[in-house]
Amino acid sequence: MMKSSRLFNFAKIAFVAIAVAGCTALPGQGPSTSAFTQSSAAQSGFELVDVDADVLAVLGSTDMPTLSFGGRGTAQAPAISVGDRVAVSVFEAGSGGLFIGAGDPESAGTGPNTGAIPQQVVGSDGSITVPYVGRVRVAGLTQGQAEQRIRTALEGQAIQPQVLISVVQQTGSSVTVIGAVGGGGRVPLSQAGDRVLDVLAAAGGVSIPVQDAMINVSRGGHTASVPMRDIVANPSENIYVRSGDTITVTAEPLVFFSAGATGRNAEVPFGGESITVQQAVSRAGGLLDNRANPSGVFLLRLENPQVVSQLIPSSPLLSTGGLVPVAYRFDFRDPYTLFLAQAMEMRHHDTLFVTNAALSDFSKLTQLFNAAAAPVATTAGLVN
Repeated sequence: MMKSSRLFNFAKIAFVAIAVAGCTALPGQGPSTSAFTQSSAAQSGFELVDVDADVLAVLGSTDMPTLSFGGRGTAQAPAISVGDRVAVSVFEAGSGGLFIGAGDPESAGTGPNTGAIPQQVVGSDGSITVPYVGRVRVAGLTQGQAEQRIRTALEGQAIQPQVLISVVQQTGSSVTVIGAVGGGGRVPLSQAGDRVLDVLAAAGGVSIPVQDAMINVSRGGHTASVPMRDIVANPSENIYVRSGDTITVTAEPLVFFSAGATGRNAEVPFGGESITVQQAVSRAGGLLDNRANPSGVFLLRLENPQVVSQLIPSSPLLSTGGLVPVAYRFDFRDPYTLFLAQAMEMRHHDTLFVTNAALSDFSKLTQLFNAAAAPVATTAGLVN
């Protein structure tokens, strides 16, 4: 009996040592709820936001990733560029003018007071030749601006001149399309204006499923990216492109990451549609009954600083100037939270993390003690 008593005392000491070591000595998946809640933003490097109706109002009023480049605007006629082939017609108010009957007979106007200058290519200096004036720079100007410049140059020589310019062949104003498209390359722009989907169609269309396509538009040193399904669903995102833009189509299915006390720790695809937090929880296998802390459901996101400035105006993380790490917390013990989870949409590369309940760690500790005590009990039985 003395030996068995000593064995049990040893098991008790081992159990106390494990308990004193705390939960950090136990296996687990990620941080605890207290790790999210007990540190300030300056210490932790992220902001904690409890989701409520006011938070959803801010998120709903803030623009999602967009191709607007600061303003969706209207169609912008492409400017005349070096290499474009143009035709110039000059109209004069009276007979006996400079251009009456001049130029290419085939391209001349039919009116008695009209003269047509033969078609010509805009030179490397950005200019074309106008008789009696010389070289006139038109590159970088719209058709209307170029007409005004030539008309001004002719005043005093021609009889009340009026000028019309036609871009016969436009090679300089174009958009470069690359990536997962049917036929990439330079796509010339029309004078009527072309939108993103127009240019993609001219390039042969995308060669991957629409739900997997990410559209990246680069302009003036900046790049904006939007899933193609958003452009199809929201016509305002189908913006007018400008000469010099580059459109890159990449295969990037929308996904979120599931971790912690969920039924599925994995990279989970959206499935070609927008999904809410509640749907994400369902696709992640739900909360594990024997492990999950329902009040410790977190959505981790690199958030737009404009959003954070409305939610937490005094956040010290706004000074970084970049995206701000935010942990949005849901308390699923509150039934109203279920409605909030239905209204908040997931975004590409969000992380859904569910912490362990406190009793989960105690259960692990108990299992560990039982595993350690079982051999002791067996040995004690043999000794007895």
